[in-house]
Amino acid sequence: MDKAYSVNDVPIRLTYERWYHIIENHDDIASYFFEVLETIENPEIVIRGNKGALKAVKNLGRNKWLVVVYREISKNDGFAITAYFLDERPKGEIIWQRT
Repeated sequence: MDKAYSVNDVPIRLTYERWYHIIENHDDIASYFFEVLETIENPEIVIRGNKGALKAVKNLGRNKWLVVVYREISKNDGFAITAYFLDERPKGEIIWQRT
C-alpha cells in the first residue's frame, strides 16, 4: 500500500488491491502508478465528484489528462477509487486550483 497526501493534507491510501482493480478496467494506466500518486499530491485542479468524491486532475501533455478519483473520509484517512485518462480537461465544479 502507498499513500499520497491530498491538497487538504489528508493521507489517501492506494492499496495494491485497488490498483489492480483500476488497471483491470483501465489498462492504459498500468505504467502510471507513481503519476497517480503524484496527481493526488500535486494536481493542477481538484473537481467536485459524485457522492463526496474528489477528482485530482493533471495534464500530462497534449490531449492527455490524468484524473484520479478519491474520497476523504476524515482529516486522517482517505482512499483512491479509480484513475483514468481523458483527452480533454474534465468538466465540473473546480474546488481547488494551483496558483
